[in-house]
Amino acid sequence: MAGADAAPMDTGCRDWRGHIIVCGLDDVGLRTVEQLYHAGVRVVVVEDIADPRLVRVVRGWGVPIVVGSPRLQETLDEAGLPGAVAVICVLADDLHTLEAALLMRELRDDVRVVVQLRNPAVGRALSAMQVSVLDVAGLSAPSVVEACLRTGTHALDLDGQPFVAAQVVADQTGTLRSRYGSLAPLAVSPARDGEVVICPGRDHPVSAGDRVTLLGTPEELAAARVVEEEQGPADAGPGRWARSLQLAGSVLRALDRRIAYALIALITLLNVSMVVLQLGYREPDGTRMTLLDALYFSVESIATVGYGDYNFRAQAPWLRIFAIGLMILGACFAATFIALLTNVLVSIKIQEALGNRLLDRLHDHVIVIGIGSVGARVVERLRATGTDVVVIESDENNRYVDQVRDSGVPVIIGDATLARTLDRVQLGSARAVAVMTSDDLVNLETGLAVKDRLGDRWGSVPVVLRLFDRTLADTVEHTLSLGVTRSTAALAAPWFVGAALGLDVLATFYVGTQLMLVGRLTVAPEGGLDGLAMQDLSARTRVVAIRRATGDGLLEHPPRRDTRFAAGDQAFLIGPYEELLQVLRRDALSTLGLAPVVEENVVPRG
Repeated sequence: MAGADAAPMDTGCRDWRGHIIVCGLDDVGLRTVEQLYHAGVRVVVVEDIADPRLVRVVRGWGVPIVVGSPRLQETLDEAGLPGAVAVICVLADDLHTLEAALLMRELRDDVRVVVQLRNPAVGRALSAMQVSVLDVAGLSAPSVVEACLRTGTHALDLDGQPFVAAQVVADQTGTLRSRYGSLAPLAVSPARDGEVVICPGRDHPVSAGDRVTLLGTPEELAAARVVEEEQGPADAGPGRWARSLQLAGSVLRALDRRIAYALIALITLLNVSMVVLQLGYREPDGTRMTLLDALYFSVESIATVGYGDYNFRAQAPWLRIFAIGLMILGACFAATFIALLTNVLVSIKIQEALGNRLLDRLHDHVIVIGIGSVGARVVERLRATGTDVVVIESDENNRYVDQVRDSGVPVIIGDATLARTLDRVQLGSARAVAVMTSDDLVNLETGLAVKDRLGDRWGSVPVVLRLFDRTLADTVEHTLSLGVTRSTAALAAPWFVGAALGLDVLATFYVGTQLMLVGRLTVAPEGGLDGLAMQDLSARTRVVAIRRATGDGLLEHPPRRDTRFAAGDQAFLIGPYEELLQVLRRDALSTLGLAPVVEENVVPRG
């Protein structure tokens, strides 16, 4: 069935020129093909074993599919590698990706190759061969962390100049210009039901309660009282004294009755010994023992040290018999106490290694469910902010379990849809929940279980679901009101498209449900933007800064709307990825040698 449904189309791909080949059709591959198609770029898909449902979607766009392994020269020739301008390889297996990339580079050393790799060592090796290496987990994790912590801010680096996209709630009615001055407005989300306005003008009116996303330097935002001054990096973990106090508290909470009984018996024996020695022990000159001497001699006898400064040799027989019992009982009680205490300390160490140490002390933490490559990166970034994290993973053989445990994060092996598992990680006092497995249905089921268990706290605790299917994500977020959805594929795909087109994608982030793209474009001579006024761009695209080719190299921010682009200028743009890709296409198709889609061959989306 799959093979019949995925049969290659008679498209003459072998004779194509100026197209892009995408190897792999799962997750990022499908989103990359979709964005290239809507940008008007001719695409060919290479897939060995394709999902029939995804094949139907791609065929609905009129995109040809070559069935075969991208690790074979025959398959790449069939896909038109000799005439391609770029190849995007997003296979699920790193080894297969490596083999395919090496073969592509061997067959054509001039073609632009962009690959997805999770192994950083392999990635560095390919980068040395002029292969662009991207990590989906690293690209998508910041947006998930921002949704969990509800910071409302996105740090951006525009060619060495720090900028921040920050969200603020309007406190009164007025225009954006009157309320926020020269800060660049990126989006306005009405407090009442209404569509999000993307890249509005500064004279756009806002009402009290509207959420406004603004862009500026940290100093500009602080001056406008949109964000507070940066206080320096957060502490990534407790200090030395804090860790010592935590260990002491862990020991006290772990003490059981047997240790208490042994300690009580030891103290009682010590007190009895002190009383008996003070009453019955006589020095050679007939004087009695002081309290301090009695304590010293009792501890010496119980510990069986015997320094020789005191002894029972010249004492009454009944006192020597008491000394025998004191030494025997003292040694037994002391040994028992030390053994039990050692057992507690070893148990704590074992529990810490297994990630189960005293989960009841968790508070204001983030629960991450599922630790694949994305989940592990989300945990790493949360820890970097100083946030406590606990992980639930269903597979004890998961390759990332040891890595996360080594970083000091507790990992619970269990089913996150069960109430007892959620209670064990203190869901009731959690700050946020991130459901990061790679299965949409598992994530949906887990999200429903979390919602049911949170009860009255639902709505006040951010729940972030990783969902690939766009229709399902819209249903979950709007119809079921089931938390915030994030698509790692949608976040990462623009980076692959930009790298394939030879363009710089700097960041991707969400404003509400709208995915925004930050890109850097060098205006091509005689390209589509050369001589164009900035105000003539799409209304949903904003030029936030520009560096003139003929200037002093300083970053012009914000540029005037009547400013015209010139060849060699570097423009920094922000907007919905569909709009921004159209701008990039407008300037780059003719200069990069990309062949546009032939409209009569395109089958409309179903």
